[in-house]
Amino acid sequence: MKAVVWHGKQDVRVDDVPDPAIREPTDAIVRITSTAICGSDLHLYAKLSAVMREGDILGHEPMGIVEEVGSEVAHIRPGDRVVVPFNVACGRCFTCTQGLHSQCETTQNRHVKAPLSLLGRGKAASLFGYTHLYGAIAGGQAEYLRVPQAHFGPIKVPDGPSDERFLFLSDVLPTAWQAVIYADPPRQGTLLVFGLGPIGQMCCRIARHFGVERVLAVDRVPARLQLARRYGVETIDFEAADSVKEAVLDMTAGRGADAVIDAVGMEAAGSRLDHVLQAVKIQMDRTHALWESMRCVRRGGTLSLTGVYSGPVQMFPLGDLFDMQVQVRMGQANVRRWVDDILPLLLRDDDPLGTEDLTTHTWPLARAPEAYELFQAKRDGAVKVVLRP
Repeated sequence: MKAVVWHGKQDVRVDDVPDPAIREPTDAIVRITSTAICGSDLHLYAKLSAVMREGDILGHEPMGIVEEVGSEVAHIRPGDRVVVPFNVACGRCFTCTQGLHSQCETTQNRHVKAPLSLLGRGKAASLFGYTHLYGAIAGGQAEYLRVPQAHFGPIKVPDGPSDERFLFLSDVLPTAWQAVIYADPPRQGTLLVFGLGPIGQMCCRIARHFGVERVLAVDRVPARLQLARRYGVETIDFEAADSVKEAVLDMTAGRGADAVIDAVGMEAAGSRLDHVLQAVKIQMDRTHALWESMRCVRRGGTLSLTGVYSGPVQMFPLGDLFDMQVQVRMGQANVRRWVDDILPLLLRDDDPLGTEDLTTHTWPLARAPEAYELFQAKRDGAVKVVLRP
């Protein structure tokens, strides 16, 4: 089969690789019909080469048609149309029963040691197509995908609507939904979202769906700012503003936002110091969005981190956050926890979250290397790129 394969920093290729096969009775094989490039894939593409190996298959946002199931898989069968969550979770262990599928005890990666796990607790549940820290499971940017823990993971969806209506159940929608739930903005208050990539766009739309009165958002890409404004979002151009903090304070009676979501993570632009610290290996991540988020939240407010961070942060202002009584919540999305809330919205004719207009580019799988370059550079109004095998 054809698959998108990592060969080195900023070097992905579409290679011929062996077809996947059932290995365990809880496996399934899915023929992929659509698979998206995630902002987290760009971390692997351009940065996290130390935890990748040549030949790794990328991708964790797939959907398709079930081809084969193992003997212990009962809720789906060949011919079913399914979305595959990016978490690999069993649904049975203690953490899964707590709704923490991203921490599944069955697929946790406890073997990961310092310095990659500074607290000595290993890494969380395995993920599709996402490094040897998270299970080294082949990803979904391919013609076929082996799905472990398929007795629980795959989400059956109806025929009819386009793939784009359902595809983002794999990651984008539950990640954004959880980010807004964690931020807990008051309906009569203000939510501020940093970053208007796919996750940030959906955070804004979900907050508006929840009835949040004011949603503010920060980005520097004109097409992304324009898209957010179509959904009633008040935008701040990071490049044009002298100070994002002062702009937010001016818009919120000098207090700051009631809740802030950092939907950017480790690849934030804007800080020369971050670039220097990263270059000399003192700090793994660029944290400009995180610092701006902390500067913009009001006293007693909530900070929700959904952008991915991978390492320690220098001079983290723990004392200021304590003094300001800021609540901080974070973590990988627990996809299956939110499906019952989100799926009914996707089945509505009016598409209240606008899922079908999030995709800006739909290309054949063969153009994946070009698609990665486009998405990385944010060219041509790229917000979300979907590949079709």
